[in-house]
Amino acid sequence: MLPRVLFIFTGGTISMKIDPATGGAIPALSGREILSFDPTLDALAHIEVIDFARLPGPHWTPERMWELSELTRQQLARPDLDGIVITHGTDTLEETAYLLDLRHLSPKPIAFVGALRNASELSFDGPANLRAALRTVIEPDAQGQGVFVVLNSLIHAASAVTKSDTQALETFVSPVFGPLGMVDTDRVLFARSLPRRATIDAPRLETRVELLITYAGFDGRFIDAARESGAQGLVLEGTGRGNVPPAALPALDCFCANGGTVLLSTRCAQGRVLDTYAYEGSGYDLRKRGVLFAGALPGPKARVQLMLALGLTREPAELKYLVEQGRYRR
Repeated sequence: MLPRVLFIFTGGTISMKIDPATGGAIPALSGREILSFDPTLDALAHIEVIDFARLPGPHWTPERMWELSELTRQQLARPDLDGIVITHGTDTLEETAYLLDLRHLSPKPIAFVGALRNASELSFDGPANLRAALRTVIEPDAQGQGVFVVLNSLIHAASAVTKSDTQALETFVSPVFGPLGMVDTDRVLFARSLPRRATIDAPRLETRVELLITYAGFDGRFIDAARESGAQGLVLEGTGRGNVPPAALPALDCFCANGGTVLLSTRCAQGRVLDTYAYEGSGYDLRKRGVLFAGALPGPKARVQLMLALGLTREPAELKYLVEQGRYRR
């Protein structure tokens, strides 16, 4: 008996063709039109289709991410459904996939998929990525591992993957921990599984969370602007192990004193933030000021995590456990 898989199409390059009037790619294809590039998919599973949207990656908002998450939770509650494949624009794919992963409590797998080349190009990679994603979600070893990102025949954990190149087919990488597995011609191979997976089953999303990157000479002007505009949370991409210029500290203290939560990430492409250094503005100093640490999460994902955490609680000890221990359910 074939498994039953739902394809949710949300847009992205995988749905695009070249517009003759502008010469640029725009969303143009429906879900069924994209699936028609590979008519043999029906031999692998009973396929259902929902056309959720035709959005380019930059058009996504936290509210739309939440809506998609709610849809997947409703669909996965169906006893006849075995998994979900979601198409998405690659620019913000990792953020949406991570939000769904943090709210994903079902053992049934979800795989996000996209394309780097559109359907008007000779080397359109969408159909091969769709097939790999479908094969991944119907693989028994995929059970209980949350949300995947499947592109270029590699299987990544949503919590670890990032887009590393603007256009290369191999753009999606998991720089700290590596991919989970691969989709080969004859089988789906998982080299490892996730020993633990963070979940935050928040009833709402706190969207008033800002993201700032630090740099030489960074001061508190933008932190003050975030506070004055009503931000409830702030993610700082610090330098190196997680350090910020001392000129930013008064504004940081003011943000925290007014009830804001600050989460520290790093602007480096790899590595964890840690309180290794003890000078003014260092991780050790920030920790004493009440700043939380995002571990190996890059800034955009740390923002997603903090939006969910603040949607669940404002209690400092609970927030610290949510974002630093990486495992919490209510």
